[in-house]
Amino acid sequence: MDIASSLAIVTLAALIHASFQLSVSVLTLLSGHAIGARASQARVMRLTFGFVSGVGVMTLLALSFISLIFLHLFGHDAPEFVWAIACGLLIGVGLAVWFFYYRREKGTSLWIPRSFARHLSDRSKATKTAAEAFSLGLTSVMSELLFIAAPMVISALVLVGLPAHWQLVGIAIYAVISLLTLFSIWVLIGSGHKLSTIQKWREDNKGFLQFAAGGALAVLGFFVYVCKILSDASGTLL
Repeated sequence: MDIASSLAIVTLAALIHASFQLSVSVLTLLSGHAIGARASQARVMRLTFGFVSGVGVMTLLALSFISLIFLHLFGHDAPEFVWAIACGLLIGVGLAVWFFYYRREKGTSLWIPRSFARHLSDRSKATKTAAEAFSLGLTSVMSELLFIAAPMVISALVLVGLPAHWQLVGIAIYAVISLLTLFSIWVLIGSGHKLSTIQKWREDNKGFLQFAAGGALAVLGFFVYVCKILSDASGTLL
């Protein structure tokens, strides 16, 4: 694949990552608890910025770590069976998102066990400083690895095949785009929008977000399969 196609895949994978909702849910919980405790607007913004920063740092570290593992195992060109497994993972996770991501109840309750959901809620309520919010952001990324691992894996496979400077560009693109949803909510909170309005929008559109994320994962899996595996096979036959 050329550089433009590779970066396009990374960009789509990052957009899919941005559509997942666990970190968004924790951010709204953190903001709601801070506002409910009558914290100043400046403090609310520090807490939420600390959280978003934690998510961004952990995303960078996770993607870099996965890329390093692939580079160590396969060098700059992973075998086709690895690409096929990654494509299958994308399609499988896409189906899982369609069927299991949201609980079948009102609101935006996610797939995670209720005990863990209560733990995140308690952590967000107990968070008082930007450093604690940063740590909560790190935890939220790790908590959703079951789903975000798929776009990260395909991005890492693409990135290790690029020249070194383009690898850095690709990692930066992924990190920035994956934070678009969180950053948008941070801006909305800072501009005075009510959390109830944001939450209502999430509830009204959760079906679309679920369908779009699952569909995009499946589309990305087919696209990479065609671009990488089928095109290489055709080139070999010719």
